[in-house]
Amino acid sequence: MTGPAEIIVVPHTHWDREWYEPFQRFRLRLVALLDDVFDRMERDPRQRFTLDGQLAAVDDYLEVRPERREQVIALVKAGRLAVGPWQILLDEFLCSGENIVRNLERGLRRSAELGGAMPVGYLPDMFGHIAQMPQILVGAGLAHACVFRGAPQALHRHAFAWQAPDGTTVRTEYLPGGYGNAAGLLDDPAQVTRRAGDLAGMLAAWRFDGETTPALAMYGTDHAAPAPGAPDLLAAADLPATTLRLGTLTEYFATQPSTVDRLPVVRGELRSHARANILPGVLSVRGHLKRAMGRAERRVERYAEPLAALTNDASVQRFLDMAWTRLIDASCHDSVTGCGCDETAEQVAVRLAEGDQLGRAVCDLVGARLAAAVPRDGYLLFNPTPAVRTALVHLDVDAPVDGAVSLVDAVGRGVPAQVLARDATTLADEVVPAADLAKVLTRVHGRELYGQEVAAWSVAPGDATLTFHVARDGDPTFDVADVRLALHSAEPSETWRVRILAAPRATVAALVEVPPLGRTAVRPAPVSYEPLRSDSGSHGPFLGSASRTVAGAALDNGLLRVEVAEDGTLTLTTPDGVTTGGIGRIVDGGDVGDSYNYAPPAADELVDKPTAVRVAVRHDGPLVAVLDVVREYRWPARADVDAGSRAVDREPITVTTRVELRCGERFARLRVEFDNRCDDHRVRLHLPLPSPADTSYAEGQFAVIERGSTAEGGGGEVPLPTFPANGFVAAGGLAVLLTQPTEYELTDSGRELAVTMLRAIGMLSRNRHALRDEPAGPQLPTPEAQCRGLRTVELAILPHRGTWHEAGLLAQAEAYRHELLAFPGTDAVASALPTPAIGLSVDGEGVTLTSVRNRAGRIEARLVAQTPAETTAVLGGATIRAAWRADLLGRAGDALAVDADGLVRLRLRAWEIATVQLDISG
Repeated sequence: MTGPAEIIVVPHTHWDREWYEPFQRFRLRLVALLDDVFDRMERDPRQRFTLDGQLAAVDDYLEVRPERREQVIALVKAGRLAVGPWQILLDEFLCSGENIVRNLERGLRRSAELGGAMPVGYLPDMFGHIAQMPQILVGAGLAHACVFRGAPQALHRHAFAWQAPDGTTVRTEYLPGGYGNAAGLLDDPAQVTRRAGDLAGMLAAWRFDGETTPALAMYGTDHAAPAPGAPDLLAAADLPATTLRLGTLTEYFATQPSTVDRLPVVRGELRSHARANILPGVLSVRGHLKRAMGRAERRVERYAEPLAALTNDASVQRFLDMAWTRLIDASCHDSVTGCGCDETAEQVAVRLAEGDQLGRAVCDLVGARLAAAVPRDGYLLFNPTPAVRTALVHLDVDAPVDGAVSLVDAVGRGVPAQVLARDATTLADEVVPAADLAKVLTRVHGRELYGQEVAAWSVAPGDATLTFHVARDGDPTFDVADVRLALHSAEPSETWRVRILAAPRATVAALVEVPPLGRTAVRPAPVSYEPLRSDSGSHGPFLGSASRTVAGAALDNGLLRVEVAEDGTLTLTTPDGVTTGGIGRIVDGGDVGDSYNYAPPAADELVDKPTAVRVAVRHDGPLVAVLDVVREYRWPARADVDAGSRAVDREPITVTTRVELRCGERFARLRVEFDNRCDDHRVRLHLPLPSPADTSYAEGQFAVIERGSTAEGGGGEVPLPTFPANGFVAAGGLAVLLTQPTEYELTDSGRELAVTMLRAIGMLSRNRHALRDEPAGPQLPTPEAQCRGLRTVELAILPHRGTWHEAGLLAQAEAYRHELLAFPGTDAVASALPTPAIGLSVDGEGVTLTSVRNRAGRIEARLVAQTPAETTAVLGGATIRAAWRADLLGRAGDALAVDADGLVRLRLRAWEIATVQLDISG
């Protein structure tokens, strides 16, 4: 193979924003490093530097050194400093597709403010790559990608055509040897020529026959600056047929063609272990971070932004921007992954909590404004899905002390409701000396008393009794001074009875129909009210299938039957005869690995049989039935890493699996909860399949990915076939619906699906690891990664016939993940409920909605054709005046037709990601 005539050597640093040290400690290093690099660049115009493809490093630096901003801009504009295009280098599998788009959008925008982005999808250290990344990069206007981990064994050249499921391809540069393949090139001036020759030989093996363009060498590594005399050292290299010059990645890619003609094609996700470790254990370590990410993303993407956009409320935009900052920052590939030190994990958890809280704040603010038109005894309900939903929602309502609760909607139809719990009506009943009555009155703050408002009060001197009646909404004329005056004559020697009585209230499950991305309202019916029946019969089918049988330990809603076996596992049966038993077997095994890779002890002991099982019925219908399956285990307390075995000591562990079956749902909801008091172990939920399978299908980022039961190996780690899923995973006629990024594996020769609920480990990386050749990081203790304390996992199980798309799993996962949102009414004078309001409807086979936002006064919706066949998206509902296609960055393109019915029809390729902007004013 002929060596390259020219090698462009790219000085750079790979900057882990936080990892084995927390963010601020790493930032101290960053500031010192960039001070040095920028000082050199000011003195020597030959110097070049590429800042790791992420704007976060620039932002973090300029926050400390704002006086350097103009120098940074000048270097970027001169082409000597390459920044962007990402805001942060993310983990692609542990955040949503929308998070990835917003990350890239923000990075490109911020780069433009500093002189321009590096036009390359630089992905140097992610632990594998999602299938839709080529479509995302091309959709944002990038013609090149650059990767290291995940490349398959079949790849033998430095460039390939990476193809997304929709057929979009991007020219992709593979980095043989990694992002530091020339890291030691200039360490010893006496060895530069020899090392340059070795480098040229290594790169020559990856070149195409007859290739004449320069080769790429990455001169840099983690948290390191290039040698001060790099230009002179490089100039001293004396190779007979090859010249070396410094350049940025932008300069290198300017020498490469952007077309993919005649390049080898690699399709779909890059998760091969063949050429580099992809460290799959990060999918399941510190599971609470993954759960927090899923919760916060849903709150912002599917509740807060759509509510604000569809109500044209621009006042909350800054809150949304702040929420996205937290979500993007947390997606960093050493952050949400959980493979950093304990301090890093704590900071990530705080960021995610703040992102969730900011999203909730937006919902609260917008929802309260909308609920101002709803009577105080009613609720406004928001549907976050783009289709009509008839779903259960939990409401706290006025209720008779005994008997059923009746609700009505805005048109007078009865709303089915089931009482789940009744609030206590006696909040206090105590005897106090009269001298202490003044202290009792200090409990009243304005009208508030014990979290409610004073609705009435009475003083009975003859009985020496003071009574407060409280309710959610009290008497606006109440003044505690009147009570104080009424008690003025109480004799100091008396004892008084003080009672605080609450109006009877109940928590109910109500079955409500809500328009797509729209709103409706409900309220308790008057005692004598006879609700209207719906002429459309829309509630009828749901009521007809709402009968619940809790016979011993079984639930049945007409769409799914769930029976509890003696060992606490479940048998699920559908009306068309799909059945599977043993669902929910819990298997505890040892894990002497680290945050990057699972490793069982050499002499592992698996515990899967409970010592005791009991079942408790919590609710028995007619709209929702719930039972708790409580299993007792004795798990080994820890592992002996050196001995390769688990401890003899045992900890008693109680695992409670709450099983919930709702009216009209084809799936059983499970909530598994236990107090983890053990170290060094993995806990998985095993789900036997109706039929054996050698293939699984997992919803991820804008796509459903087909995977086999093995993984390609050949690199430095054992290729365990554990894989990520976000929305659902399906195999052999069984689907698991998910609320967070989750690790799964097909086991027992394809007869079971195992879902990881917990990996408890005590080391960031181990120098000696049974399933990995070399350390993945420093050997640093991480005691908090043992995840002691209460652990909770929520998912749903759906047996089905046919393929995943024939079974409608996308719609089922959508319904499972997105509950209706309720806001209490606040109008004290309104006598009627507001009429239902439709927001935006999206229809079409396999078409899913991933975001709705306000973009410069237009409603912008992101759609994905998650289907193996071409399809048509139909948008409607609101009054659409005009529509346009846009790219992923929101740049409007061709206008779309709005038909006579006010609908927009958009033809989509299979797996196409489409962005549409709508004018729904008026």
